[in-house]
Amino acid sequence: MKDQIDIQFVSDVMCPWCVVGLGNLNQALAQLDDKVSANMTFQPFELNPDMPQEGQDFDEHIQQKYGISKEQSDQNRQAIKERGQEVDFDFSFKPESRMWNSFDAHRLLHWAEHEEKQAELKSALFKAHFTHAQNVSDHDVLASLAAAVGLDPKAAKGILESGQFSEEVRQKEAFWQQNGISSVPTVIINNKYAISGGQPADVFKEALEEIISKEKAGPV
Repeated sequence: MKDQIDIQFVSDVMCPWCVVGLGNLNQALAQLDDKVSANMTFQPFELNPDMPQEGQDFDEHIQQKYGISKEQSDQNRQAIKERGQEVDFDFSFKPESRMWNSFDAHRLLHWAEHEEKQAELKSALFKAHFTHAQNVSDHDVLASLAAAVGLDPKAAKGILESGQFSEEVRQKEAFWQQNGISSVPTVIINNKYAISGGQPADVFKEALEEIISKEKAGPV
């Protein structure tokens, strides 16, 4: 009998370390596959909730937000690329790469959870943004990504154009912020334990094993 665990992965489509963290978490779960059965959902968090629809040049955004030089930004980007390779993800930063408003992507992910396609859409969004430099705030792009993972593109377009699920996503974002989450990725296990950051696979594995052990032991 496998141990059942609930995982809520709080993240943003614009967050490269969320890509790394998810890849390593999945590696850890694969290593524990004979012991653990995990139900994972993706929870919304916006790193830049005030980002305009036209987005912002990636280099300009990083340098302004973190007060670093272009050289430091390039070094950080190279480190991210190397960490991405460890989880078989291609970070392909291009001159035209931009940061986008991710709210509509989160609305589509909320819908995709009910359609049991959330993990597939999350992966598609990461690749569209970080590998192919697509505008993941554009409704046509989002509808196309939905279709690519087996969702109805007309339904997706209708959701995006109507504003459906806006209130639900806002409520979820507020919930996580009110519960102390200020950075992503943050991984919530069984609504009790939090693991922050794009941790290596072995760190996730050890943490999961410790949490499962605690859950089995019960209250002291």
